Amino acid sequence: MNSTNKTARVAGALYLLNGVTGYFSIMYVPSTLIVSGNTAATANNILAHEMLFRVSIVSELICAADFIFLLRALYRLLNGVNKTHASLMLTLGLVSLPIMFLNVLNEIAALALFRGADFLSVFEKPRLDALAMLFLHLHGQGIAVAEIFWGLYFFPFGVLVFKSGFLPRILGVLLIAACFGYLADSLTWLLLPSYGDLVNRFARILMGAGELSIMAWLLIKGAKVRTFAVAAA
Repeated sequence: MNSTNKTARVAGALYLLNGVTGYFSIMYVPSTLIVSGNTAATANNILAHEMLFRVSIVSELICAADFIFLLRALYRLLNGVNKTHASLMLTLGLVSLPIMFLNVLNEIAALALFRGADFLSVFEKPRLDALAMLFLHLHGQGIAVAEIFWGLYFFPFGVLVFKSGFLPRILGVLLIAACFGYLADSLTWLLLPSYGDLVNRFARILMGAGELSIMAWLLIKGAKVRTFAVAAA
């Protein structure tokens, strides 16, 4: 297997890990345990399935750490196409990482408040639960902020794929569409939250089409048999 194809397969495997851990921690567990507008039900769900919630926290950290290696692999794969665009892709992706890591602290704080440690005994349980819900809400808003940079990172990524010559151009188009899906979803939640659910339904289609297609192609098909020297030329 040549260097380009090997790097593409590595990027695909890292993308798969990123997608699985991200879906589990950002979408599956919150939708399973958090009941919108019902603090008591959310508290009961998280305390009854505390290990699931803790695994979700660790999974989110793995997702963020994996993203570092994914960006490195994508940069190696695509910097021969256009180094400026590849550097921009890398930079925009890396900017989201501090947000992702720090955002996990909101979930840790929520769990501590729901469990009610000894030093919190001076506060009443309903007040602690309300504060915990606030931290869960902040975690969701943190995801919305990180989505801005996930979206922006997809634009140079899509342009590079489109121009690469060793990956199908349609993948580049889908990645650019995913860029606008992420930005629309994020900005709607931040500016017009009452329309968040509506926009999210359509944005997910764009985001999913772009990410799933590039992940599947890199993992299964890899890249055309070319060396980095030929790709750069």
